[in-house]
Amino acid sequence: MSVSFSGPCLPPSSSLLPVRQLISASDEQLTSALRKLQTLYCPLRIPASLPKPSLKQKQIAVASTPIPVDSGYASENEDDDAASEEVLAALRADFFERTFATRWLTSLLSRVEEIDLSEEARSQIVDDAAFILSSLTNSTNDEEEEALTRNFTFPTSSGNSIYITLNDAPLTGTDHTDVGLQSWGASIVLSSMMCADPQRFDLTSNNLPIQPKIIELGAGTGLVSLTLAKLLSEIGVERATIIATDYHQAVLENCRVNVATNFPSPSIDRLSVDMMILDWSAPPPDLRSTADLLIASDVVYAPEHAAWLRDCAAHLLTPGGTFWLMVTVRKTGKFENIQQTVEAAFMPGLCPEDGHGRRFRILDKGSVEKRRGIGRGDESGYNLYRIGWA
Repeated sequence: MSVSFSGPCLPPSSSLLPVRQLISASDEQLTSALRKLQTLYCPLRIPASLPKPSLKQKQIAVASTPIPVDSGYASENEDDDAASEEVLAALRADFFERTFATRWLTSLLSRVEEIDLSEEARSQIVDDAAFILSSLTNSTNDEEEEALTRNFTFPTSSGNSIYITLNDAPLTGTDHTDVGLQSWGASIVLSSMMCADPQRFDLTSNNLPIQPKIIELGAGTGLVSLTLAKLLSEIGVERATIIATDYHQAVLENCRVNVATNFPSPSIDRLSVDMMILDWSAPPPDLRSTADLLIASDVVYAPEHAAWLRDCAAHLLTPGGTFWLMVTVRKTGKFENIQQTVEAAFMPGLCPEDGHGRRFRILDKGSVEKRRGIGRGDESGYNLYRIGWA
């Protein structure tokens, strides 16, 4: 039996106000957000400044609670208290969510003087935020700063398996957009789909050029690129150029660690992965029409991202190439319905055209169900797009 949660049981990354909206937030909004964080992260340390929640939560020892990979917190029956406590324990222990909450509180404290509040309300906000922040940092100094090593096994259509080891690095704390240091559900699902059915993605020696050039956009930890490198060897493609691109230097440094882990002694005859910084809004001229295959997963977090991604992909892709884009469907939280911006960006009047009457557009769309134990609480599924010139 599964359970549906709201309020303090929602992950901070799904329920907290975006940092850019803090300056315009009301006293009530900030107090409510802080109360939820307090209920989640320090239920046994309730200061006088924060009212006790009406529903008491019993804290479960993390060691006694199985924590699924990429914990999914959403479920369906509100009457299952035991399941609720397990979800709270898993959410409370989730490294990404703790880091997100810590950085949100830090941002709030740095901006509080700019928020239109009375002196009394501002003082209360500062006290409450500092209390929760101290609780988080005191309990995570020894363990939470450590990176998480994760191992993935993807069965292939031939009966073998692809094995990937990843370092999910701690977030840098200096840039709220460096989410690529963590592996997200869409990249895991897309990697597993490519391994299970490479023909669906035209990943065969007959369909690909002799030496294909493959570029991943917003590669993050590099999971999809690494999976492709090992999968191509599995299907008989021995020479290919695979480039994992991202906008953030810290993300690419972590990706470089992952490449070295999975390809400890690369040679010229063995597929591996290169890294490159890429700004979607200004792709380099020398990459025009050079990619036979583009791939991206869960890379759209603002309306402008979809438009930049469309134009960058059109710049990179060869006339006969394919762009596979997996977009996470989110129906709640601060990224609610962000997936709709992708199809809006590909409206006929907005799609790039070349000099031969071809238009860069969505050729096909499929829906993929959320996998149990994969992805975060605000993910409800995925849209898979096949995009190209037509």
